Amino acid sequence: MIAERTASLRRAADQTLVSIGKRQLTLTRLNKVLLPEAGVTKAQIIDFYVRAAPVLIPHLADRPVTMKRFPNGVSGKTFWEKDAPKFTPKWLRTFPVPRRAGGEPIHYIIIEEPAALAWTANAGAIELHPFLHRVPYLDRPTFMVFDLDPGEGATVLSCIEVALLVRRTLDKLSLESFPKVSGSKGLQIYVPLNTPVSYSATQPFARNIAELLAKERPDCIVAEMAKGQRGGRVLIDWSQNSDYKTTVGVYTMRAKRERPFISMPVRWTELEHVSKKKTPKDLSFSPEAALERIDELGDLFEPS
Repeated sequence: MIAERTASLRRAADQTLVSIGKRQLTLTRLNKVLLPEAGVTKAQIIDFYVRAAPVLIPHLADRPVTMKRFPNGVSGKTFWEKDAPKFTPKWLRTFPVPRRAGGEPIHYIIIEEPAALAWTANAGAIELHPFLHRVPYLDRPTFMVFDLDPGEGATVLSCIEVALLVRRTLDKLSLESFPKVSGSKGLQIYVPLNTPVSYSATQPFARNIAELLAKERPDCIVAEMAKGQRGGRVLIDWSQNSDYKTTVGVYTMRAKRERPFISMPVRWTELEHVSKKKTPKDLSFSPEAALERIDELGDLFEPS
């Protein structure tokens, strides 16, 4: 699945010293299988992140990141880690973010170089979830996001139908939008914010859009969070537009299914084609397929 560029890592013992950029890292248990059904090892996950670094790091720069860690693989205990763990290397940048309830701040990691991606993957952090803002401007998102989450009985095809409705509404407001697959079951729509604006403006705006569309199309859309209301419909999750919430990062690996898939930007024309042809598998990108797509198309989320 992953290219042979790190074959030497996969043959390594429990501890392997490697050079990545200007850093030397000790990587551990590289042959450990973290996704057993697919046989995906820690070395393969590290390899993906290092190879994706040129397009991934610009989207993580200056953004606090929450790690979703699977230290014993997806079949073991999983947990979210906000505070930088005690074994975080001194060269890896962190930033203090006040807690909502007060007390000591949370020191989030900030990923600025390929070695930081390798370090997080070595710690079992398969998924990376950044904030919508950059430090030090903790109340100034650079994107507004609509997270489309299918309820039981709904599919990614249902999400495409809803995504196109969201896009149509945003187009009427002269707001450009860009879709990406979540790497799991849904889609996310990003709206770049090119002027300073706060979450106190973006969240109610996103909520109004979601509630408007839910009234127009109650057959396929809900705007309320209660899972009992979602059967056969798609939740437009407007609540992601909060200063304390994170969204899975673009080009981030997911560990939601038996095989790892990547949260990838897609074109609106691609979504329309998949909807017409009923080919949802075209929106599932393995790590190797994602890297090939990046080589071919570049970064579809690159600022113009």
